[in-house]
Amino acid sequence: MENQSSATDILLIEGLNVTAQSSIPVFILLLLIYVFIMLSNISLVVLISVERSLHQPMYLLFCNMGINDVFGASIIVPHLLSNHFKPSSERIIHYAACALQAFCGHVHATMTHTVLMIMAFDRYVAVCRPLQYSSIMSARMVVNLSVSAWGVSVVMVLILVGLSVRLSRCRRVIFNPFCDNPSLFKLSCENVFINNLYGLAFTAVLLSSSLGSLTLTYLRIIVVCLKNPAKTVNIRALQTCATHLTLYVIMMVSGMIIIILHRFPELSEHRKLASIMFHVVPPAMNGIIYGLQIKAVRQKITAVFTRSHQHM
Repeated sequence: MENQSSATDILLIEGLNVTAQSSIPVFILLLLIYVFIMLSNISLVVLISVERSLHQPMYLLFCNMGINDVFGASIIVPHLLSNHFKPSSERIIHYAACALQAFCGHVHATMTHTVLMIMAFDRYVAVCRPLQYSSIMSARMVVNLSVSAWGVSVVMVLILVGLSVRLSRCRRVIFNPFCDNPSLFKLSCENVFINNLYGLAFTAVLLSSSLGSLTLTYLRIIVVCLKNPAKTVNIRALQTCATHLTLYVIMMVSGMIIIILHRFPELSEHRKLASIMFHVVPPAMNGIIYGLQIKAVRQKITAVFTRSHQHM
């Protein structure tokens, strides 16, 4: 049994199969997207940290999202790029590293939901209870909510991946561009009923919580805005809500595409590409959308373009 386990400690990752003609363009595109994710999100976090005027709950929550996006992209993309030009037989990963990648990837996805729920709560307090906003959304509350978001995500995913790691292994091929929880438990020949049950419950609780809380929160905000005669305040509040909803829709559509493509085995390559896009498209969009929403960021961008135009 020990020899069998050690024989499956080194896994093969199928990776993303592309034609020879598209290999270089795909590599360059992934690299550029990754560099953009890193630059945009890290710049946003640094700006919010440095600018004292941005030390507000909403912007501090942006930092959570930016850090999570950098974390999620860094778990997936560098390993993808390092394997891109290798033959299939050389795309290997140690089981422990595979389990860690699966854990981190699911934490990133879960954190995206929990942070968006906290941001929705922040906007609800700001619009519906403006006089109590500073007392409710204190620095202590923001820290507690952020720690809770990370803590809940880590614990839930730890159980998810732990149920897969406990299984014995009889296979050593990961039929995916990167390691995730389904890839882990598919390596086993044991009964994975408990894994499927917890995985479905995990997904149902996460999606129903995020979708339900965001729907109720923003419906309440819309009702308050419709009753409020101050049009300027209403427009500003609705713009912020539209930003959050746009990001949520992008994330949900990316996830639904993967689920739908799972039903069509002949489209496995499209599913692989969609799973990669889930970890790179929302993080790339977050930097743009949140960055342009912050006035200080817009002013700096305008200043850069103005100076460039003057030099020309």
